[in-house]
Amino acid sequence: MSQVRVLIADDDPIIRLDLKQILQNLGYIVCAEAGDGQTALTAARETQPDVCILDVKMPVMDGIEAANLIGDESLAPVILLTAYSDRELVDKAANAGVFAYLVKPFKPSDLTPAIEVAHSRFEQNRQLMSEISGLSERLEARKAVDRAKGILMTAENITEAEAYRRIQQQSMNMRKSMREVAEAIIVASSV
Repeated sequence: MSQVRVLIADDDPIIRLDLKQILQNLGYIVCAEAGDGQTALTAARETQPDVCILDVKMPVMDGIEAANLIGDESLAPVILLTAYSDRELVDKAANAGVFAYLVKPFKPSDLTPAIEVAHSRFEQNRQLMSEISGLSERLEARKAVDRAKGILMTAENITEAEAYRRIQQQSMNMRKSMREVAEAIIVASSV
């Protein structure tokens, strides 16, 4: 199993250094560091970390805004590590799609479960999104094929099985997907 690569962002260089040492002692690779949210976002895009640990209060762009953008781009799961625990901030973090919220001061032993769970959940979400995308694609293909079958059945007075076989045969002959053939039939029928 490969080591988890972590991006850390905090505007306090001392805290960044401490966090980096703790993470390295726990066996993680710190692949990037940032002192503000904008730099963290840029670093996340460039280094593709497995997990991002961000402070909330940072200059240029705060950690919650950076977390939101990192999440929107599905770059990595974000863990917020902050001294603030008021309800409003926690709600903003939840709405930004943050995977964990740790309050300073923290114990090094708090980091491993947060990182491992965030990383695991993010990978599960990524897999589910891939499956959803594949299912959506297959559903759209199925709709197009069904519509094209209906067009062929009406135009040529053939059975559904024969219409399907013709679309399938044309797909093989043209080396195109059945969806592409079906969409061509639909376009041709609307002319």
